[in-house]
Amino acid sequence: MSGTVLLTGGAGFIGSHTYVALLEAGYRVVIVDNFSNAARDVPDRLAQITGTQVVAYDVDVSDAAALEAVFCTHSIDAVIHLAARKSVPQSLASPQGFFNSNIAALLSLLRVMEQHQVKTIVFSSSATVYGAPEALPIPEHAPLGYTNPYGLSKLMGEQFLNQRTRRGQGWATGILRYFNPAGAHPSGLIGEAALSDGGNLMPMVARVAKGQLPGLTVFGSDYGTPDGTGIRDYIHVCDLARGHVLSVGHLLQRGRSHTVNLGKGAGYSVLDLIKTYEQVSGQKIPFRFAPRRAGDVAASFADPSMAQTVLGFRAEHDLLDMCQSSWRWETNSDPCWHPKSADHHRYTAAIPVSQRMDLSH
Repeated sequence: MSGTVLLTGGAGFIGSHTYVALLEAGYRVVIVDNFSNAARDVPDRLAQITGTQVVAYDVDVSDAAALEAVFCTHSIDAVIHLAARKSVPQSLASPQGFFNSNIAALLSLLRVMEQHQVKTIVFSSSATVYGAPEALPIPEHAPLGYTNPYGLSKLMGEQFLNQRTRRGQGWATGILRYFNPAGAHPSGLIGEAALSDGGNLMPMVARVAKGQLPGLTVFGSDYGTPDGTGIRDYIHVCDLARGHVLSVGHLLQRGRSHTVNLGKGAGYSVLDLIKTYEQVSGQKIPFRFAPRRAGDVAASFADPSMAQTVLGFRAEHDLLDMCQSSWRWETNSDPCWHPKSADHHRYTAAIPVSQRMDLSH
């Protein structure tokens, strides 16, 4: 493969792993990230993994002028759009903030892309667009809905992109509905280190295993599932990153849009994850049950057959792999970084592009 991919949110959990996978596939990559939920030394870590200098801009996607300068500086062939807020609890507490981050920023990005005749985009969507699923496993043609503002923001993003694609004019869109990313890169240098409480289960379990939290709260013990706890489709983040590479390659080579699930196709309960993490870490993970959380569903797991048919994608790693790589990351690194803690940037374009507008002339 060849070409230059703009990776928004490229310093985040999914973005950093996608960056590595893109480079391994032969792409050039330009990262745009405002580091609101990513450590500022992630580009350094990516350079260590790949052995190459990282091109990363400290830019918010909603800053159209700064984004314009990036497009003027680099010849972009395609965009993978990962920059978004993702916490369901936070979306319930602050819906307006989610629409600003997840919708307004997407529209800003699309306007700049169109100005530069870049019409290939992979969009990070979510299984939350299925709302409360009527049947399992969930196929792409299942009814769409939402149970929280985060899910609504992703559904709106899909609809905007579908409208743009239906207008023709050369647009090609890959919508990836993925389920629950987990795990970490085998190097242990990058992993899930959210700087705000996103509510993801595995990082919370890891914090209990490390003694940073006294115990875990399990929301809901009375679901209609075998052990009463919620069931989710966990997919290894390295598998997920590979799915993005396959998606952008398909768009660039064939120009045909697609909407696919990226998941393992199997569900694991909350207690399954806790038990597996105890096995991997050798630590007891105490927990207590609490009432169900608003916006959650009993079970959600993918029918991944469309992704295999269209992209040749199949998730290779199981829950044990995810827990093992997560524990390696947790024990090799201190994930408790603050976004403003580092005052050095050993990567390209350390100065925010908004202060370098002369580059576009």
